[in-house]
Amino acid sequence: MSPSTLFIIIGVLLVARIVLGLWPAVIADLHQRTVVREYLDAFVVAGIVALILMQFVVRTFWIPSGSMEPTLDINDVLLANEIQYRFSSPQDGQIAVFAPPPQLGTTDFIKRVMAQPGDSFRVKNGDVYRNGQKLVEPYLPKGQSPNYDLEIKNYGIWVDGMPLDPQRAQVPPKTAWQAPDRVPNGYYLMLGDNRNDSDDGHLWGFLQRDQFVGHAFFVFWPPKHIGGLR
Repeated sequence: MSPSTLFIIIGVLLVARIVLGLWPAVIADLHQRTVVREYLDAFVVAGIVALILMQFVVRTFWIPSGSMEPTLDINDVLLANEIQYRFSSPQDGQIAVFAPPPQLGTTDFIKRVMAQPGDSFRVKNGDVYRNGQKLVEPYLPKGQSPNYDLEIKNYGIWVDGMPLDPQRAQVPPKTAWQAPDRVPNGYYLMLGDNRNDSDDGHLWGFLQRDQFVGHAFFVFWPPKHIGGLR
């Protein structure tokens, strides 16, 4: 539900509440009128709280592609906490909503944080290593390992032995790096769970800190997918 739709619903409820207050004869029975009034008051308050949350704290996000399957399916709708990243930094393993690099348009993306500032990272023969430790990734599609090698080294992101072009990908100059083989300060590496069908960091480079929109934490539609995200 969009904020504009919720605003209209709140408006209708308010009108109904005002009408009931000005013309109580609309519902002649006092008990019924009291019950209806209490329900209207509760719905109006709940609607206003929801509107505030949607505007300033929580955002809904619709999944348009299969890049995060099987964790998130096409047409899933989830909630993202917009305020969390204002007070804390994204952490490895979190699922995040973010504004993509400018060359990819303005529609928000959703991927998993795979490496944060100071991390080393590589993908080799289908296995993922962060800070020298092989990751256990139960969220990946069964039997589908990444079909590319990737490594952060020599002040760049190298995919299948070739560095991403800084003119086409978001790779900062050497002066912004603290070490040639570590994610630079202020940058993150984002990958989709469906590694072989995901427009993510292995194609367009690092994500800057100020591009994060929110931490995705809960799927609320469709009913069969309702639940928290890890």
